[in-house]
Amino acid sequence: MTRRYLVVGGTSGIGREIAASLSADGHEVTLTGRDAGVAAAVAAEIGPNVRGIAVDISEPEHIAPALADVGPLDGLVLAAIERDANTVREYDIARARRLVTLKLVGYTETVHALLDRLVPQRSTGIVLFGGRAKDAPYPGSVTVSTINGGVEGLTTALALELAPLRVNALHPGIIGDSPFWAGKPSGVLEAYSSRTPGGELATMADVVDATRFLLHNGGVSATNLYVDRGWRIT
Repeated sequence: MTRRYLVVGGTSGIGREIAASLSADGHEVTLTGRDAGVAAAVAAEIGPNVRGIAVDISEPEHIAPALADVGPLDGLVLAAIERDANTVREYDIARARRLVTLKLVGYTETVHALLDRLVPQRSTGIVLFGGRAKDAPYPGSVTVSTINGGVEGLTTALALELAPLRVNALHPGIIGDSPFWAGKPSGVLEAYSSRTPGGELATMADVVDATRFLLHNGGVSATNLYVDRGWRIT
């Protein structure tokens, strides 16, 4: 059965891989990016059943108009992220405000703007992207850790309010073959992989598979799923 999905933040990285995976199964996919030309080009590269539109969810007031022509949806993936290095000692308020707005306000407003098009049944899934920094902070992660913790709370609140729609969050750890991590020196990746059972890092394919599980499994809601190969238990 052909289903209809929106992938917010689908022009690069894991978001693009999710859009491509859903498209490969014959589903109709709309992906978003901040630049209309880039979004259209990426959609054309993926396939004829994909279209791209421009949405910047760090500007919440513009979300509803940007999504006005999106039709009924069977699933929504909120994968838009920005990386930020911010510390308490050298706190950049503007950068912190942008990231908090993007994920917590932007994610919520996107769901709000689409409520009349999210098909109200238990097979309809919403997936929010957080990250393991919420409980595994690192130097410079003060804003990232804060907002990813907020994603966990937001997921629970949305799942309660929006049922029968299902709302879940996915929290990737270090994804060894992602564009961000693949370019790191081998010693950095080895240091992280040594802390997983089996000595391997999670992959982009693992994250795509986990996202599809949360989108499609009608028995799962209000769940925060880690994709990190058991990092830090060894």
